[in-house]
Amino acid sequence: MNLPACDVLALGPHPDDVEIGLGGTLLLLRQKGASLAIVECTRGEKGSRGSAAERDAEATAAGKLLGLAARHNLGLPDTGVRVDDAATNALVAVLRTIRPRLLFAPHANDVHPDHTAVAELAGRACFLAGLRHYEPQLGAPHRPRVLLRYPGNRPVPATFVVDITPVASAKADVVRCFRSQLNPPDRSHLTLGLDVAERALVRDQFHGASIGVRAGEPFVADGPLPVADLLGLLG
Repeated sequence: MNLPACDVLALGPHPDDVEIGLGGTLLLLRQKGASLAIVECTRGEKGSRGSAAERDAEATAAGKLLGLAARHNLGLPDTGVRVDDAATNALVAVLRTIRPRLLFAPHANDVHPDHTAVAELAGRACFLAGLRHYEPQLGAPHRPRVLLRYPGNRPVPATFVVDITPVASAKADVVRCFRSQLNPPDRSHLTLGLDVAERALVRDQFHGASIGVRAGEPFVADGPLPVADLLGLLG
C-alpha cells in the first residue's frame, strides 16, 4: 500500500460524505500545516446519480482543492458494507500505513446502513490497529490519539462545533466538485428536496448559529478529549 503518513485521516462511507461533513474543518487544518488523507469505503456505485467512474473523478477534483496528501478507496460494496474481518483488516492496514494522530469517522446515528456500518468499522479497526499482536503482517501497531465523529443524515448533539466561517466559500467549491449530485431535475428522492451542496450550506448555517457564527461543523468525541489549554478553546 503506497500511502504516505499523514497527521489527519477522514473516513467516509462514500465519495462526498467527508467533504459535506467536515470539508471546512479539513481546510482549516490544512491551513495550519496538517497533512490530510481521505479514505472512502465504497465508490458510491449504487447511488441514484453518477457512475463509479464519475464519482472517482469528482473525488479527485475535490481532493485537489482540499490539498490532500493521499486519497484511497477500500473498494467495499456500496450499500453492502459489513463489519467483518476482511473490512476490518483493510482499514487496520490503512491506519497502520497512514498513522494519523487524528481520525474522523461517521456517527452511528444515521439512516444509511453504510454510514452506520462504517461508524462501527472505524471503532473496531481503530482499537485493533493499536494491538501489537493483532495481524502483525498488516504493519506496525498504531492507534490514532483522537477519534471524532461527524454526523451524516441525522442531527446529533455535538461535543463541539468548529467555526468554518473563514473557509465557508472554499468548502462550497469543494462540495460542488461532486457535480453528479447537484441540482437533479427530479428532486423527489432527495432529503427535504435539497441536493448535497444545498444541504451542506443549510446544515453549516444551522450549526454555526448554535455557536453564534455564520457557518460551523459539529463533531462528537469518542471519550474524553485531552485539553492542555482551556483558554485555547475560546479561540
